[in-house]
Amino acid sequence: MHRVIIVGCGFAGLFAANALRRAEIEVVVVDRTNHHLFQALLYQVATGVLSEGDIAPPIRDVLRHHRNTRVVLGEVVDIDPAGRTLTIDTLGQTTTLPYDSLILATGATQSYFGHDEYARDAPGLKTVDDALELRGRIFGAFEMAELEADDAARQPWLTFAIVGAGPTGVELAGQIAELSRRALRANFRRFDPASARIVLLDAVDTVLPSYPSPLRRRARRDLEGLGVELRLGTRVVGVDAAGLDIEGGRIEARTKIWAAGVQASSLGRLLADRAQATVDRAGRVQVAPDCSLPGHPEVFVVGDLMALDGLPGVAEVAPWSTFPTTASPAVGRPRRPWPRCVRPRARPRPDASPARLRLAGA
Repeated sequence: MHRVIIVGCGFAGLFAANALRRAEIEVVVVDRTNHHLFQALLYQVATGVLSEGDIAPPIRDVLRHHRNTRVVLGEVVDIDPAGRTLTIDTLGQTTTLPYDSLILATGATQSYFGHDEYARDAPGLKTVDDALELRGRIFGAFEMAELEADDAARQPWLTFAIVGAGPTGVELAGQIAELSRRALRANFRRFDPASARIVLLDAVDTVLPSYPSPLRRRARRDLEGLGVELRLGTRVVGVDAAGLDIEGGRIEARTKIWAAGVQASSLGRLLADRAQATVDRAGRVQVAPDCSLPGHPEVFVVGDLMALDGLPGVAEVAPWSTFPTTASPAVGRPRRPWPRCVRPRARPRPDASPARLRLAGA
């Protein structure tokens, strides 16, 4: 039976599995965690609004009704495109899985633009573990402020610096502001939580730079209304435990959060090395119009791991690349979605139509 392996069970991988659930094939979903993650709500876990179980259902439970699908826990450590096999490490045990078609949907990770040392003092927000770490730091900062008797020494604990004014940074800044101004307002005795300083920084001169200007203006107005301090057009040049250095100054802040950039999963560069594929500066794999890998029509790269026609790395693009009928209504549908290309047959269809995307407002 034709075997399709899907690596990664984020939105792209999950939509791919859903698209193939009734096909007469064997589908194997491989992921290094045992849960699907609704990443867009991680900021609510980080600020205590939601628990991790609310946004991270077990993959096996999500796919339990897919009779043609099985789930393998493990991390892909090697790819052999010529031999059509994957090498997978599961808790130290190595196994090899052969495939007829391969769908890579391992997404993206945090990018520190060459300064990975910043991660220790300014963690990102890409996983459940990240969210729980940030939750501990955010609420721990308020607890430390309560213990501090000196007002000047207390202020760094009540300063929250968020680097990156994209969607994640904006959501975090707004949520921490609401947390301090509303949810925690009567919880402490030595200080007023509303005195917390929330600083949102970005090297560009606007919030939400990839969004239309009316939304950018509205977001800025709302953030300022919540008391968020915007430091736009400001580049961060150093991060340490006590604060961060910016061009022309310094901000003393015990809690720093990095939301300034992303890079594709390391699996993209591994695939490029093994299959002589091309990756862009962010590590995304260049694909053909049907999302297949040039020279390897049995391999598909989708979601945040793919690079196609200069499309931006935004949420609308990733699900569209996998199964447009379940994507946002703002996304146009290609006439022949690529999941049909991996249904049971000896070779991929040669007549797959190129996919086209139209984003509302573009």
